[in-house]
Amino acid sequence: MRRMTEANLQAAFAGESQAHMRYLIFAEKAETDGNANVARLFRAIAFAEQVHATNHFRNLNGVGTTADNLQAAIDGETYEVEEMYPAFRAVAELQGEKGAVRSTTWALEAEKVHAGLYSQSKTAVQGGQDVDVGDIYICEVCGWTGTGEKPDKCPLCGAKADKIRTF
Repeated sequence: MRRMTEANLQAAFAGESQAHMRYLIFAEKAETDGNANVARLFRAIAFAEQVHATNHFRNLNGVGTTADNLQAAIDGETYEVEEMYPAFRAVAELQGEKGAVRSTTWALEAEKVHAGLYSQSKTAVQGGQDVDVGDIYICEVCGWTGTGEKPDKCPLCGAKADKIRTF
């Protein structure tokens, strides 16, 4: 693929991905405000944005084997843990941005778990098996991720158990 086309597809993938998430967040707000049809509209168009992003990503040859995809996920999570979030948090601390410190800390802690789960999965896949993982828990408030027994409250932010989703 020629460089300009590749750069354009990467920019389009980023934009469509952000629009997808932004519209899902807007849908939650519309739902909270009692606008169920607006929420449904946001969710529908968010799905269209996901389709666009998926098409761009596939044209960029971004999807490999499951083992390759797991390695890409491990690399991304490791970068976030070792470089990105520590730097972002340091700047937020320096600038006294308490909300940003909190959100980057929460993300950093969750990303550590994500990298470990992806590594465990890659080992299983390379051994010709699917990963043996039970329920996966995600805190809706901070993104804490865990397995095993569901906690009574989030170990990272203290949210009540009803804010911890089971996957």
